[in-house]
Amino acid sequence: MISSKSLRLTSPLASGDPFHGLWRYLSMPLLAFVTVPIVALLFQVQPGQLVAGLHDEDVRQAIGLTLFTTPISTALCVLLGTPVAQMLSRKRRTIHYVADTIVDLPTILPPSVAGLALLLAFGRHGLLGSPLFSVLGIRIAFTQVAVILAQAFVSAPFYIKSASIGFATVNRQLKEAACLDGAGPWELFGYVTVPIAWPAIVSGVVMCWCRALGEFGATIIFAGNYPGRTQTMPLAIYLGFELNLNTALTLSAILIGFSFAALVVVKMLLSLHAARP
Repeated sequence: MISSKSLRLTSPLASGDPFHGLWRYLSMPLLAFVTVPIVALLFQVQPGQLVAGLHDEDVRQAIGLTLFTTPISTALCVLLGTPVAQMLSRKRRTIHYVADTIVDLPTILPPSVAGLALLLAFGRHGLLGSPLFSVLGIRIAFTQVAVILAQAFVSAPFYIKSASIGFATVNRQLKEAACLDGAGPWELFGYVTVPIAWPAIVSGVVMCWCRALGEFGATIIFAGNYPGRTQTMPLAIYLGFELNLNTALTLSAILIGFSFAALVVVKMLLSLHAARP
């Protein structure tokens, strides 16, 4: 006679999914589709070629500008996006759906449209850029400020969406108990909300930075492609593809390394958090 324990061990449902093996095989085509081009690119970059590429002045300037602007744009997204994420994590009303749609727009807009919109808003003759230039003498377009704004425009949704999901997981009763104990808004946010939602916040920050790292379309229209001034790594890859393929390959390999390392770090942090009792 077969026991119920034996049935549980031999049943295809024991793993929770009778098609577990089938899904594994069906997932291979897409995983290969993503992996093969990246491997093909990395195979083209020899260590000596990578070292030689790093001695190129344009390459160093592009790396330096990217590593200078992306943390600033990410910090700007966190500073201005956290209140939005908090608002979106609360009870849904019409204003929340409108705000949520606005936040999502940069993720689906063509990059060229985003760049043109920024130029018409902050350019020398733009809606806000014109008074800034005529009254204060401030020019934004085709400067490093434009690079930062372009990166923030396209990457902010990645932080806001992740942080809002994290904020929504905070138990309402826990927040009410903290308020009864005398916690003010800032104490509630700093000592209750952030410690609980930090995995989602960290994940959002990393994804936001990675998106800013790879920003191209909006930047080239709004900030231009001037070596040493507004040329970030993606823009240098675009120019290098036409003039010097070794430069494009070197910067591509570095970008892949940066992105891969950032994703590994955030996944390790999330795994450690999930493993905590």
